[in-house]
This record gives sequence, structure tokens and C-alpha cells, in this order.
Amino acid sequence: MHKPLQIGITGGIGSGKTLVTKIFACLGIPVYDADSHAKELMTTDGILISQIKKEFGDLSYLTDGTLNRKYLGEVVFNQQEKLDILNSLVHPRVRQDFAQWTDRYREKPYVIREAALLFETGVYRLLDRTIVVYAPEDVRIRRVMKRDNRPEAQVRAIIRKQLSEEEKKALADDIIYNDDSILVIPQVLELHHRLLQGNA
Repeated sequence: MHKPLQIGITGGIGSGKTLVTKIFACLGIPVYDADSHAKELMTTDGILISQIKKEFGDLSYLTDGTLNRKYLGEVVFNQQEKLDILNSLVHPRVRQDFAQWTDRYREKPYVIREAALLFETGVYRLLDRTIVVYAPEDVRIRRVMKRDNRPEAQVRAIIRKQLSEEEKKALADDIIYNDDSILVIPQVLELHHRLLQGNA
């Protein structure tokens, strides 16, 4: 039975990984947004909900069943140990969800898993290939400040919590440059063609 290649795509905040995944989606390639699915599973997956309540208390959820983001955010904010515990609950459920999702696309040559923390969580080891969308830090800071209306210090703080771009590039199989000096679409098309040929 055919099984599509599983390709991971990541990049630091402001690198443009969402733009790149949209291009792949336009080419007919299914894209699994791990971060969005994780948020959804935290309110729909009964096993995960009970684990979160057991670990962080009933206050983790509001009376209507939605996640109490403010409370959970305060619990894990600047407490790496608590954040690690939350991630250790969420990531296995996302992995299982991704496996079930992939089964729906057996006729496709490959599928893409988009995640902000692809390398940090070790998920990349379960995938066939990984792509990093790269842009220099100053470009990324400028983009995020404009996009999210965030102060520079806040953007820099987020970047410091992520793996450096150089470390990501060293771990990646492919790099797509989105630094405003080279067109992105031809890079994606070239990589898409190689993946279709099975000789990426």
C-alpha cells in the first residue's frame, strides 16, 4: 500500500513558512498545520483534556469547555519545567492525529507537516525530509513588528526561545530562502518537482 513521503517544514517566527506552505497547498499537496491542530486537540481530544486537567487543574478549562489560555499561560510562563510537561502531553496526541490524517492522503506523493518547533521537539526524526524557510533575523524582526504590531524587544524574546537559524539550517535537508533577495515560488516549484521524482 502506497504511503506518501512525510515532509516537515519549519522556520523561525517571521521567516515566511506559512507563505511557503500555501504555495505547496496550491500545488495540491496536503498541509498539516501542527500548531493549529494542537490547539484544536486541546479542546476536542478527551484523553488530552483529562491529562491537562489532572496536571494543571480544572481551571485549565472554562465552563463552556474552551481552553483557559490566560490561566495556562500564567502557569507555564517563564517556567520551562511546566511548559515541558504541557508539551509532553500535547505532542504525542498531535503525532497520533498526524498519522491518522496522513492515512487519508495515501494517493498523494507527499504530505507536509508544518510546525514551529519541528527540531526542538524531535519530531523531525519521524519524517522523511525537512525543509527550513530561512530569513535573516533583522528581516524577520521587521516583518513580525509590522504584522503583529509587537515591540521589537518582544519579538527578540520569542526568537531567543527558538533554535537559531544556523542550527535549523544544519539539521535541514532543504532550505528555502525568503530573504527578499531571491524569488520564493521558483524555489518551491523546483523542490516540488524533485519530490515528485522521488530524488529530492
